[in-house]
Amino acid sequence: MVQRVAVVGAGPSGLTSIKACLDEGLDPTCFESSNDIGGLWRFKEQPEPGRANIYHSVVLNSSKEMMSFSDFPSPADFPNNMHHSEVLLYLRLYTQAFKLLPHIHFQKTVVSVRQRPDFPVTGQWEIETEEKPGQRETHVFDAVIVGSGHFTKPHLPLHDFPGIERFDGKYFHSWEYRNADSLQGKRVVVIGIGNSGGDIVVDISRVAEKVYLSSRSGAWLVGRVAEGGLPCDLVGTSRFDLALAGLLPTWSAKAFETKLNRAFNHSLYGLQPQHGFFAQIPLVNDELPGRIISGRVQMRPNVKEFCDSSVVFVDGSIIDKVDVVVFATGYHYSFPFLPRDLQAKSGHRLRLYRHVFPPGMSRPTLAVVGFIHALGAINPLAEMQARWATRIFKDLIALPTQDAMLQSIEKDTATMHQSFAVSERNPLQVAYLPYMDSLAEQIGVRPNILWLLLKDVRLGLQVLLGPCTPYQFRLSGPGQWVGARETILTQWERVAQPFKTRVSPVPEPSPDHKMRLMMALSGVAALFCFCLHAKSSFCSVPPPLLAWRAL
Repeated sequence: MVQRVAVVGAGPSGLTSIKACLDEGLDPTCFESSNDIGGLWRFKEQPEPGRANIYHSVVLNSSKEMMSFSDFPSPADFPNNMHHSEVLLYLRLYTQAFKLLPHIHFQKTVVSVRQRPDFPVTGQWEIETEEKPGQRETHVFDAVIVGSGHFTKPHLPLHDFPGIERFDGKYFHSWEYRNADSLQGKRVVVIGIGNSGGDIVVDISRVAEKVYLSSRSGAWLVGRVAEGGLPCDLVGTSRFDLALAGLLPTWSAKAFETKLNRAFNHSLYGLQPQHGFFAQIPLVNDELPGRIISGRVQMRPNVKEFCDSSVVFVDGSIIDKVDVVVFATGYHYSFPFLPRDLQAKSGHRLRLYRHVFPPGMSRPTLAVVGFIHALGAINPLAEMQARWATRIFKDLIALPTQDAMLQSIEKDTATMHQSFAVSERNPLQVAYLPYMDSLAEQIGVRPNILWLLLKDVRLGLQVLLGPCTPYQFRLSGPGQWVGARETILTQWERVAQPFKTRVSPVPEPSPDHKMRLMMALSGVAALFCFCLHAKSSFCSVPPPLLAWRAL
């Protein structure tokens, strides 16, 4: 019987895993290699090898309502898209509220996780930790949750860039970047158009003589601010929208791409990708179009080679006298402490059932939490995985047979490769809400919308038509939270609160406006019933998510 659980890492995934253990009456012990919580969100003045790092200017892409854990909303006065220091503060508040700190052992690095000789009977693991070089301890646990993250090993593909060894300037990976102070008046090339590359090129463009952004594939670009000034991931992020997307996925994607190009022409700006919007996580950046139109950032294609202080691109263009090159080329994922047989791959990703459990174990007592990628916030995804895993540890949920899990993994991988632009750098991606709902269904916490509409119409309409915030998964079932209903009904108040530093008068809606709103709500409810009839399960909706995730 599982009782003692080892948790690797005290970042967001590790913290929510500790809480999930406590909620199920388990005894967690968390091993954290650093001296503090926070993982990625703990800013470090100097890069620490083997740990994730962020730069000064990092702001959360997801809004606070979408990134909050399901029973702990962010404080109302926090900004909607938080600076990294505010994300860390939120994690500290979460840790304090649920008394997680006593379960964390700091400055203890997990160096080995291996099955005990009697594993087929006990399911137990030996965890070897190191506090100081040569000072190791071995511990025995009934189960293990790996929540150590995967942004720790920079991918620096120098072999793809001939001549880099003779480059006269300086080059480094974005993992080392902190701020642009040392780049005043420099000529800089940033390679890679992920979210880090976009942030860094904007940052540098404020002080550099000239900045060039090199992209091989382009990217769809969205801002954090939607129409009306609301957070982009709260507009159109409802279950109703997802039902419509399932009925008209191709039309939905094309319509949204057209809308993005109306905001600014991606082809004109040198950003147009070959993939569709839903095939890859978009570039979230509020400032890049303004930097491009002002000439502070210039788009370039992929780099062909380096020659002394010059950079040659595949289209034959050349930039001379380059001082610095920043490689924003992603990360390798690595779990060196796990047994080799648990690191087998399916496609580019780890071979994990539902992205959590290795299928080859005689007893399911090791889970990977937070190694997931979707067009949505990571915190609720990791939390749902941890809630599901801990109930499997307690034999409250049974996994399928090994053969069934292997078939499911291969099917999921094939679907993923068909639906998303996965690669070695982007090894996996899931459809956010269908994935959440599928785990929630097994736990018993997926909201019953028809029942809510009959029992509590105000709440039901919010769950159906409002943004699909994580609090929905605390309305009923195991881990039910008494504050979930009120938190959902007041979520727009928390969105508005940080704007109230200068209150402006709001025009009173006319009676005609109110009547039209009521008629629209009635029509929406009727259409939803049709969609629900057409799609018996939200989980069966095809992977492409609605345009709502980036509106």
